[in-house]
Amino acid sequence: MTSSSAFPTPSASLGLSPLVPYGWDDAWADEFAPHDSEGLVAGRVIRVDRGQCDVATADGVIRADTAFVTPNDPMRVVCTGDWVAVEPAGNPRYVRAYLPRRTAFVRSTSSKRSEGQILAANVDHAVVAVSLAVELDLGRVERFLALAWESGAQPVVVLTKADLVPEAATLAHLVQDVETAAPGVPVLAVSSSTGAGLDILEAVLAGGTAVLLGQSGAGKSTLANALLGEDVMDVQATRDMDGKGRHTTTTRNLLVLPGGGVLIDTPGLRGVGLWDAGTGVGQVFAEIEEFAADCRFQDCAHVAEPGCAVLAAVDSGALPERRLESYRKLLRENQRIVAKTDARVRAEIRRDWKRKGAEGRAAMEAKRGRW
Repeated sequence: MTSSSAFPTPSASLGLSPLVPYGWDDAWADEFAPHDSEGLVAGRVIRVDRGQCDVATADGVIRADTAFVTPNDPMRVVCTGDWVAVEPAGNPRYVRAYLPRRTAFVRSTSSKRSEGQILAANVDHAVVAVSLAVELDLGRVERFLALAWESGAQPVVVLTKADLVPEAATLAHLVQDVETAAPGVPVLAVSSSTGAGLDILEAVLAGGTAVLLGQSGAGKSTLANALLGEDVMDVQATRDMDGKGRHTTTTRNLLVLPGGGVLIDTPGLRGVGLWDAGTGVGQVFAEIEEFAADCRFQDCAHVAEPGCAVLAAVDSGALPERRLESYRKLLRENQRIVAKTDARVRAEIRRDWKRKGAEGRAAMEAKRGRW
């Protein structure tokens, strides 16, 4: 797990020490130097809303227009967490550029054009909030984690509302279930009501930027308020029938944590579509990738091939069948998304379909005794 000691050293370079709490460091100062020579002002985007954004600068928070950095590509629009170069004066003041992103959390949009939507930039930790008030959906956890790994951030799963599970043994089993679905990822049970587990989470997030993700009703805003030590985010009750809540958070907001680091709170996500997350899927299902290394065939699909080490692991109980089914599902979805945006991959898929179709026809001919 990335520790705060691994983050670039904070700096007061360019006279921007007030931005250190927002994550400013020597590396950002170096990136910004060309813009500084042009007389532009550095700042971090803390909120974006309808072509305008709030930017934290050395002189305080300002409102800026994004008209000059609003391309047709939704992956290149300014978003919360970006470091930007803003005009020093004017009404309105305009964002003229944003610095290259270290990481970016991206999901596919719900549009039929299969575009990517960037939710947060320059994130060190992706905190996936999962409510214990409802039945665990491990498949959804795996989906969030695939996107988190793909973003370049370190995922953390936070099981919220732990006070609703008073039996320590039951809570331990729930944590263990999630750990099985999240290899290599810290899993923390916390309660915003009692404060249990918050100190550990604060220590994990200190010194970096975290984005808070999850469905509506997962307790994200309540958790954000607990970490901030004050009621900054609106909170509404969840529905008793399904544990879901309304979207009390409607924009992505970057907030400075009193214990160090910053937090980007996001609206509840109804849909969590993958976006070119093949590497992330592989990391979520690392044990399957390890088993697959021992398969007889390099292109084994782990369906019915002889010598398949993955299927052997399922038969022996070493790999839960649910994990394999989830792995297949996310791989298929990711392949479809990539195919819609990458002509080369589309061609490879078509060739694979033709090859398998020819093999299937040949097998049928053989069974009929024509060969």
